[in-house]
Amino acid sequence: MTHHPVTVVGVGADGWQGLAPASREALLAAEVLIGGPRQLALLPPECAGEQVAWPSPLRPAVPGLLAAHAARRVCVLASGDPMFFGIGRTLVDVLGDPARLRVLPHPSSVSHACARLGWPLQDTDVLSLVGRPLGTVAAALHPGRRLLLLSADARTPAAVAALLRERGFGPSRMTVLEQLGGDREAQAEGTADDWPHPPGDPLNVVAVECRRAPGAPRLPLTPGLPDEAFEHDGQLTKRHVRAATLAALAPAPGELLWDVGGGSGSIGIEWMRAHPACRAVTVERDPVRAGRIARNAEALGVPGLRVVTGAAPGALGGLPVPDAVFVGGGLTAPGALDACWNALPPGGRLVANTVTLESEALLTDRYRRHGGELTRLAVAHAVPVGGFTGWRQAMPVTQWSVVKPAQGEPDA
Repeated sequence: MTHHPVTVVGVGADGWQGLAPASREALLAAEVLIGGPRQLALLPPECAGEQVAWPSPLRPAVPGLLAAHAARRVCVLASGDPMFFGIGRTLVDVLGDPARLRVLPHPSSVSHACARLGWPLQDTDVLSLVGRPLGTVAAALHPGRRLLLLSADARTPAAVAALLRERGFGPSRMTVLEQLGGDREAQAEGTADDWPHPPGDPLNVVAVECRRAPGAPRLPLTPGLPDEAFEHDGQLTKRHVRAATLAALAPAPGELLWDVGGGSGSIGIEWMRAHPACRAVTVERDPVRAGRIARNAEALGVPGLRVVTGAAPGALGGLPVPDAVFVGGGLTAPGALDACWNALPPGGRLVANTVTLESEALLTDRYRRHGGELTRLAVAHAVPVGGFTGWRQAMPVTQWSVVKPAQGEPDA
């Protein structure tokens, strides 16, 4: 695509004077300078290359821009470290070879923020809200944790404060750091409960010291969130069974789950909470429940959960290939279980739960054909019985879990 390696120069709020000699040399020698208007405005007249501002949307324009200037020395400007939530990843994807890219990073706003606050970077959770849903912050809220949030604009701090209040973290301490590293650097402080500051500079980072309000629900990292954490109409995989189900599904970073018969979305939501790179598609035939799933996903910090409204097996057509499938409803729908099994690649996992004899017979048949594990899960809770205490048994759940063998291998 290009005759010369594309050079990417990270620039901070301190502009030209903050650049290392190698970065200055690359910018002075460039025939084409590509960047955002704010970054291009930081260059001195000595940088005589043709200036090209990124169009919007940016990603689709990258291949064409690089192709149009393939015979010239191209230098791309980026904010801070180009490989940290920056343009560097996009350029590597487009060019197809890291060797065709020369990256000259600058200290990121995150490094500057940790330096100002005295926070060890390795102990700080970093999330970008640039082009990403604000709701993702909810999954990172744990007492005592420190967060650095890369703001989308000047309104982000107030939006973060509102989310913290809604999620029971109003006492959290917030610090907004603006124009880090530049001569207009400034800070604003307060708590989410009484955030007093109007919108300031759009170039800002929000630092949060997480503090949970008294009485706010505690949402752990382990599977099995409290049932009360979910809005539901009774169609909910209950806490203890849910924990066992997630253990059988065994989520890993980057994997995709199909949650078929989503109900309240609890399995898909907890799958995605296992790791930020986990993905899930929930299939639910009831539009009211589908809307409820989306609200639960937003409230519990995984707004990226994809909700498909429709019945299996028809609604499964065209979905991306899953790494695991959970079937929590609609087992007796003709062809649904077979469609889920056929969609799995070798090594994929399937877990199905049921409380009815009809569906249990179906799972028993598949267990005989494909192997795996057939498990009966029974949970009882202590309840008052007059002046004493006794056990109330929940409906037992039959669970079939299986790993699909590679082609040519016999079923277990």
